[in-house]
Amino acid sequence: MNVPPTTRVGHADGSVHAGFGDIHYNYYNHSGPPKQETAGRSPRRIADDQLRLLRQRFVDPDGMGEARRLLAEHSTVILDGAPGCGRTAAARVLLYELQAATGIFRELLPGDADEVALTDPGLVGAGDRLLLDLAEADGARWAECRRALPALRKAVQEQQAHLVVVMPYDDTLESDLQFYRARITTPPAQEVFRRHLRLHRIPHEGYLHSAPALADFLAEEPSNEEIADFADRVRRARTAHPVRDGFASWCEQARDARKAWRQEVAGLVTDRREAPQRALLITTAMLHGAHADVVHHAAALLLRTFKISQEKVVPLEGKDLAERLKEIFASAGPDGHVRFDKLDFDAAVRTHFWDHMPDLRRLLSVWTARSTELGDPHLTPDLREELVERLADQYLRAGQWKELAALAEEWGANAKTLTRSTAAIHALTPGLEHKKYGGGFRHLIYTWCKDKQLTESLVYVLLRVCTEVIAPTHPDQAMVRLHHLARRDQGSTLPLDALSDLVATSSRLRRRMLDRLTRRPSDADARIFLRICDPVPLTDPGSAPHALVDEQYVQDCVTFGWRGVFAALPQPHWHPYAERWLHTAGDADNRHDLLLDLLVNAADRKGKQLAALYSVARAAEPTASGGPARGAATTDRLLQKISAAQGLRPSAAPPRSTPPRGATP
Repeated sequence: MNVPPTTRVGHADGSVHAGFGDIHYNYYNHSGPPKQETAGRSPRRIADDQLRLLRQRFVDPDGMGEARRLLAEHSTVILDGAPGCGRTAAARVLLYELQAATGIFRELLPGDADEVALTDPGLVGAGDRLLLDLAEADGARWAECRRALPALRKAVQEQQAHLVVVMPYDDTLESDLQFYRARITTPPAQEVFRRHLRLHRIPHEGYLHSAPALADFLAEEPSNEEIADFADRVRRARTAHPVRDGFASWCEQARDARKAWRQEVAGLVTDRREAPQRALLITTAMLHGAHADVVHHAAALLLRTFKISQEKVVPLEGKDLAERLKEIFASAGPDGHVRFDKLDFDAAVRTHFWDHMPDLRRLLSVWTARSTELGDPHLTPDLREELVERLADQYLRAGQWKELAALAEEWGANAKTLTRSTAAIHALTPGLEHKKYGGGFRHLIYTWCKDKQLTESLVYVLLRVCTEVIAPTHPDQAMVRLHHLARRDQGSTLPLDALSDLVATSSRLRRRMLDRLTRRPSDADARIFLRICDPVPLTDPGSAPHALVDEQYVQDCVTFGWRGVFAALPQPHWHPYAERWLHTAGDADNRHDLLLDLLVNAADRKGKQLAALYSVARAAEPTASGGPARGAATTDRLLQKISAAQGLRPSAAPPRSTPPRGATP
């Protein structure tokens, strides 16, 4: 599929609440530095999963080979092409194909409040894969970005990173940048369509037959996104009628579904004036494809939500569900799942009620939240997600993104079940991914993380959207938001755990985080610093030219940060972190003195702090990775540096018999 991928938060990392009642969020304090980075579904993995799915749906356009060559040889390519040809998808695929052990995929958003300027050398991390999508940029923004490209390209080359720029179609490009331009054209529509069908697992024997409706559609020269939509409608037509119809019929239904069905829906609503009929109509549209039991119970819940009393009819005397569904042109298939007879009729019904009955919107939102918590075994997590997304789509389609954000905030803040919290996440996700309103949602999330009074359940929601929705494409913005959550946290380590995991994906993020923690630090930042300033990743260069700790600026941040720790936190709190630091110093032969110097300099010649450091070193000797002897050697070297800092400058380390363990130097 030559369209950008979307994020689906369809799993729970932890206990799952599958019934009724409350779920209580229990947090546990972290007793010391991590033994290793926590495993799990990291933002980098989420981003790579999304890009891999896109690659599977992608058909190479003409010019893709030249784009690959330019990117491989010069670390930069500027993509040009007509709208609808798949420029942004091509850019993402190019970057996905360059996966490396270091670096992360990122979208650059010049002009956003949380984004670093394109000319800032700290913008690019080692091995990063950068996307600068300016396909829709106006003339002024494009000109500004062009002026910044030479500096950005230099940083990309120095960091062995890669950059793909999507430029406005056939716009101005300076002569020195023309060399990096690759023009791509729309790939063969038939091949794009068939690629989608194969991924939808439709047997190729079926679509080898002629289909006049398909031929008419392709003759319109549709965009890649329109082809993807048409293929998806074919898939859904096949799902609804897998045996009765064939490929040509599925294509006809897909063609007819391109109609808005507005007049047909308006006539149906006019003719079905009874509340139970309309409740079933709305429910079928919102839970389209759900099992009949779910539709039945949700329709009854909708009537109760609207405070409409149901008819007092003996069940055997009333209409059965099949007859009631027939009245609204729907039916339950052999699998028991309810669908309208016309493809995409459900979308038209949702649009009609939202646009023409605005008084129902608030109640429909309340019903959606309650429906996700129904105890029906047929109500799967995927169906709950689809239900919330269909509601969110109506808010966004109508431009009511602020109302959607307020609804998600209400759900998240007052959630008593994990299901309600997850519904809040699913409501925020389409907004954060929306091309027009995504920036507004990210700003609101920033405001909530920084200033809003938070409940435990809302913290959980914010953590999930920051790590699973924002971080895969905008890690810097996710880092800022998680930092604010970690600063405000009382008693829980979950925000700090999430921040630490995100920073672990990139040396550049760790450097930026150290800068944030030491520029205008608070007491809370001292606690955060201990987790972020982990000596192991600081001393491991990986595939980068050098380790972070070799940089003078990072050394300054480390010294300043430890100084803040000594001043703000009691020794029992920082003891295990200092012990880990000393153990790492004992193992790092080429940086042994550097790591010890940073700690001693941070103590700033203060005898009490230097004594505390020495006591930590003596206590850490038995657990040194190289054995007690290596631990003792580290302590001796530390004592020499402490003595030098105090102006004593001993010519050699004192005998091991003195001073006794625990004594101050």
